[in-house]
Amino acid sequence: MRLLNVHSRHLQTFYDSLPKYAILSHTWTQDPDYPEVSFEDLKRPDHVNMARYDKIEQTCRLANTEGLEWVWIDTCCIDKSSSAELSEAINSMFHWYRDSAVCFVHLEDVDKEDVLCDARVGRDSIFHRCRWFSRGWTLQELVAPGRLVFYDKMWQAIGDRSELSKHIQHRTSIAEDYLRDPRVDFRQARIGQRMAWACDRKTTRKEDIAYCLFGLFDVNMPLLYGEGDRAFRRLQEEIVKTSQDDTIFAWSEDDKIPFNTTGLDGDVLFHEQATTPILKGVGKQRAADFTSVSLCTGPPTVGSVTDFSIVS
Repeated sequence: MRLLNVHSRHLQTFYDSLPKYAILSHTWTQDPDYPEVSFEDLKRPDHVNMARYDKIEQTCRLANTEGLEWVWIDTCCIDKSSSAELSEAINSMFHWYRDSAVCFVHLEDVDKEDVLCDARVGRDSIFHRCRWFSRGWTLQELVAPGRLVFYDKMWQAIGDRSELSKHIQHRTSIAEDYLRDPRVDFRQARIGQRMAWACDRKTTRKEDIAYCLFGLFDVNMPLLYGEGDRAFRRLQEEIVKTSQDDTIFAWSEDDKIPFNTTGLDGDVLFHEQATTPILKGVGKQRAADFTSVSLCTGPPTVGSVTDFSIVS
């Protein structure tokens, strides 16, 4: 695992013994004129002048106030030119978030005062419109850390996951028990429920529909970018190998993954009517096994391909 020192801003690789570290959860910029600071960018002396360097600066500042000397940020701590390193990172990412001392969530489209004044918890609420809650990768980043704190666009603390659990529950359908108490393992939820949590979430690359859910189902798989729809089927097959939970079978063998259903930003939606193929001979009657009120029977969503495979 490669970590960034909050004082020197230099990267260092750790293997067996990790120091305590903070970790950042955020959404990647959609503006090509103001890209995120990458692993390669850190090698350039002028990277501190990049517009998005503020994310690194603020993450290091917050970690320092917590008495931590190391941080992990996905944009700059992974060498994405190495397929082996990228595969290791994606398969390890859930554990990295889980093992962090604290996770800072930066909501770049949210103002703290708006949240504090917003009594709404439905589709009109601030959290419901927040982009962070719509991305595929941020689902595991929400449930994995033991301690998670939300910050607004100006890096003002809004509250931790427990304090905001009611808002989060209404936005995600994740039971408050899993949000308030890190000792309550979210994997107690049925597989069908956990699949339902991914409803309306999006990924930028088609294969990440499956890859972003590895941690949610305790699955490890080799990455095969270019395999397209098959990635989600492989995920289901891996889940079946280790689980007796038959809510995984809540799909019809004749259903298709709706990759032709596009959202406003070009991402394909993992919506409530979406369905996906699973193992042969499984009927729709099993859908009754799902217990989530926001049932979703399909994969998360996908959009335009970029140079990076991890885009929150």
